[in-house]
Amino acid sequence: MPAALGGPADETPLLEKVTASQDLSAAVVYNENKAAEYAEEVIEPPVGQSVESPSVWATSSTTAETQANDKLGAGEPSIGENPGNGPLDRVRVDSTGRQLTTNQGVPVSDNQHSLKAGIRGPTLLEDFILREKITHFDHERIPERVVHARGSAAHGVFEAYDDLSHWTRASLFAEKGKQTPVFVRFSTVAGERGSTDTARDVRGFAVKFYTDEGNWDLVGNNIPVFFIQDAMKFPDLIHAVKPEPHHAMPQASSAHDTFWDFISLTPESMHMVMWQMSDRAIPRSYRMMQGFGVHTFRLVNADGESRFCKFHWIPLAGTHSLVWDEAVHISGADPDFHRRDLWEAIEAGAYPQYELALQVFTEEEADEFDFDVLDPTKIVPEELCPLVPVGRMTLNRNPDNFFAETEQVAFCTAHIVPGIDFTNDPLLQGRLHSYQDTQLTRLGGPNFHEIPINASVCPVHNNQRDGFHRQAIPRGRVAYDPNSLAGGCPFQAGASGYVSYPQPVEGDKVRGKPEKFSEHYAQARLFWKSQTPAEQAHIINAFRFELTRVQTVAIRERMLSMLIHVDDVLA
Repeated sequence: MPAALGGPADETPLLEKVTASQDLSAAVVYNENKAAEYAEEVIEPPVGQSVESPSVWATSSTTAETQANDKLGAGEPSIGENPGNGPLDRVRVDSTGRQLTTNQGVPVSDNQHSLKAGIRGPTLLEDFILREKITHFDHERIPERVVHARGSAAHGVFEAYDDLSHWTRASLFAEKGKQTPVFVRFSTVAGERGSTDTARDVRGFAVKFYTDEGNWDLVGNNIPVFFIQDAMKFPDLIHAVKPEPHHAMPQASSAHDTFWDFISLTPESMHMVMWQMSDRAIPRSYRMMQGFGVHTFRLVNADGESRFCKFHWIPLAGTHSLVWDEAVHISGADPDFHRRDLWEAIEAGAYPQYELALQVFTEEEADEFDFDVLDPTKIVPEELCPLVPVGRMTLNRNPDNFFAETEQVAFCTAHIVPGIDFTNDPLLQGRLHSYQDTQLTRLGGPNFHEIPINASVCPVHNNQRDGFHRQAIPRGRVAYDPNSLAGGCPFQAGASGYVSYPQPVEGDKVRGKPEKFSEHYAQARLFWKSQTPAEQAHIINAFRFELTRVQTVAIRERMLSMLIHVDDVLA
C-alpha cells in the first residue's frame, strides 16, 4: 500500500533532515557581521551572512511535507511561486536562499539596529522598518479558544470501505475506496494554551472532512457522553471547571470546589463523571484514543429516507491509557507529551489510523429504548445497535506551521454536507450557534472560512461580501438574488443541494426536558460494572484525589450521596 494511502513509508527523510540541519548550522561558524555593527562601519551595512542549504530537508517544517492530497496540493513548499494547486500551496512560503524584506516586499539593509540621529542619538520615528517589526510583534497573538485551547493536529485522508448510498447521500461515502482529505485536531478541554497534555480531562477529537460537496466538521470527544443535557447550562459548566476567578487556580484540573459544587447539584452529569474519573480521561497517546460524535445525528439518502446515527472513531493501535502516577510524572518531565508523541510518530512514518464505525437505527427503534437518544448524557449500547465499520482515516502529514493550521483551524458543528442532518438534541442545537459565533472573535470576523486551512476544496459561489480580511475578489457587479444582470447566477441548486430533512414538529413552546431525560444513574452503574477490578480501583482513587481537594464539606457530602446511587462500594 502506498504511504499516501496509509501504508508504511518506504523510506523516510528523517535522518537526512537531522544530519542536514546539523551541517547547515555548523556551516555558520560565528557571526561574521558582528564586528561591522559598531562605530564607523555602520554607514555601509554588510550583506547578511548566509550559507547554502545542503538539502531541501534541512529547512523543512516536517519530513511528511511530500504527502499530497486535494487539500494540500502538491505538498512540497513552493519556492518563489504561487502555483495555486491547493488552498495551502497557494500561501506556503520558503525563505531558503532569499533576502530579508519588509511586509511590503522592500529589501531590508540592516535588521540589527534601529535608525538613530547619531551613533548615540535618539531613535527616529521615521524608522518604518522598526515600527513595522515591533507593531506586528505586538499583535501576533489572537484570543485562545475558551475551551479546547490546548491542541495538536495533523493532516490525513479518509477512505470509505463501501458504498453507503442506501443510508446517506453524503459524497464521501458514495463509493468503495473513495478518498477524502481530512484535518484532525486533538485537544484537552479545560486547560489553557500552555497547559499540560496529561491532565485528567476530556479530550477533543475534531475532524474536518474536505468533501467535494463542502466541508463537514465532526466535532467530537474521546468520551461518548457529556456533562449536561441542554446547551443552556454550557457556560455554567465551563465557568465551574475553569480556574476559580478570584485566584485563577487550579490550571487544567477539575479538582476544586467550583467544579464539584456544580456537579453535585447536576445529577445528569453522573454518567460523564464516571468516565472522567476513569482511565479514559488520561489517554496514553492521541494515537491510542477513541473518538465519538457524542450526539445522535441523522443520515438521509437520495430518496429522502432518514435514519439516526452515532459516530465512533476506533484507533487501530488499540485504546490505551496512562495511570495517574504516570500522568503526573510525565506532566512534570514533558508537558508536551501527547503533542510530541503524535508529531514524532508521523515524522517517523508510523501513521496513526482510526476506523470510523456507525451505529445506525430507525426512529421507531429509538422509541423502544428505555432512554432518549436525544439525551447527550446517554450512550446507545452496542448490544442494542452494533457498530458497523465504514472507513479508515490515516494521519500522514504534520502541519507546516502550528499557528497557520492548528491554531487557525475553525471547527463548527453547523458545518455539514448533503446526506447528514441534525437532530433535536438540545445540547447539539446550542453548539450549532456557539461554535460559529466564537470564531468571529477568535479569528477576527466572518471571513474565517477563507483562511487556507479552513477553505473548502470545492468551489464557493455566493453573494456574501466584504468584512475584515476578505480575500475573494468577486467578478461583476451583482451581489444579490434574484438578479437578471448576472443571468440569475449564482443560482440555487434545488434538490441537488442541501435539503434539510422535513421532520414533523408539534407541541407548545416550553422550557423543559422529556420524561426519558430524567433518569441519571442507570448508565453510570453500567459503566462502573463494566470496569475490571483494577479499573474500578483507579476510579476510586481518582474520586479520592479530586474530592480531597474540595474544601467545602457540604459539597463532598452531596457527591457521596450521588455516588451511592451508582454503587455502595464506590461511595
